Parts: sequence; structure tokens; C-alpha cells
Amino acid sequence: MTETLSASDQYKIIKLKDKVLLDIPVISQFPELARGCEVTSLSMLLLAAGINKDKMALASEIEKDPTPQSVVNGKVYFGNPHKGFVGNIYTYDQPGLGVYVEPIVKLAEKYLPGKIVNLTNSTFEDLKIYLSDKRPVWVIINTKYQQLSDSYFKTWYTEEGPIRVTSKEHSVLVTGYDKEYIYFNDPLTGTKNKKAPIVDFKKAWVQMGSQAITFQN
Repeated sequence: MTETLSASDQYKIIKLKDKVLLDIPVISQFPELARGCEVTSLSMLLLAAGINKDKMALASEIEKDPTPQSVVNGKVYFGNPHKGFVGNIYTYDQPGLGVYVEPIVKLAEKYLPGKIVNLTNSTFEDLKIYLSDKRPVWVIINTKYQQLSDSYFKTWYTEEGPIRVTSKEHSVLVTGYDKEYIYFNDPLTGTKNKKAPIVDFKKAWVQMGSQAITFQN
């Protein structure tokens, strides 16, 4: 029986490198997927694992929360990104937000059954372990790549209760790091190995719930 190693166990085996920069092809979410950063980043992750799966196929397959947007007594009611993609993934002309890690894990498992590692709620140092082992990491971040002020967030109501969301929510594929910067393939700009200060990026990632996945070799 093969035992799945925890991040802490892998830390004992994999030497944490001072710097990493992986060569993963970048895929742009545009022009087809205005809000498709999460599935586009997943497409890049799967490609790194040897699975060539088109972003459009993933966009059609990602679980959706069909709850329509409504406003009742000043309160916004909408879907829950922990359950499925909220709103329209294809255009900004209709309401929408995105999707969080749980539906992404479910979809990723379809193509890499038993090999998806959910790093959500891990430490940022744990991400470096997998990067040091040449495995990129899918994350939820924001489009500013730094911690946001409270003014960027709003509360809306779902069947599961209120959630705090931001329209700046974003997803990228982390491809490397050094002492100062984190590097990532950005589906929003189509930039390969874009960089942001690691201190800022870490705070933004934690603020968005420390959501991350990668795969086992």
C-alpha cells in the first residue's frame, strides 16, 4: 500500500531550495473566459502533470452553483463559491464571481484520480516544499497580489449563510520563488513567471483562505 505523505513528512525528504523557477507553459483566460482564471490555472497545473486538458472543457465541467443573484431588503443573495462556480464564467456582462478550492479539487481528481494534494490551510512554507520538487501550485489570490483593505470586500448571503467576498478574487499557478519574490503564471495577463514580492503575495494568499492544490508525482 502506498502511503500519502503529509507536507511535514515531505519536508524531511525533499530539500527546500533557495530558489525555484519552473518552466510551465502559460495559458491566458482571455478572450473566452472573462472569469475563468481558476479553471485556466487548473489547465496549466494539469499540463505540468502531463495531462493536456483545454480550459474550455474545464469551464464546462466545473461544478456550478446556479443560485441567481438577488437583492432583498438591501441584502445581496448569490451562490457559494465553495459549492460551485458562481455566476457567468464567460462574460462580465452578467453577474458572477468565481469558484474556490473544493470544486477545483473535485474536477482535478477526475483527471488525476488519487493524486491531487489539497494544500489548503497549509503554511506558505509548505508550498515551497512542492515547488522544490518541481511541482507548481494552484492558488487563490487577488488581482493586486497583495493584502486588500476591507473596502474591497462585501458580504452576501448564501444557503449556507453569509460569506465575505471580493471582486478582486483571482487564481494563478505558482511556478517558483526566491528570497524576495514569488513567481507565477498569470492567466489574467497571459504572463509567464510573473513576479510579486513574496511578503505581499503571502499575505494576500492567507487573506483569501490559504487555498492551494498540487499533485503527487
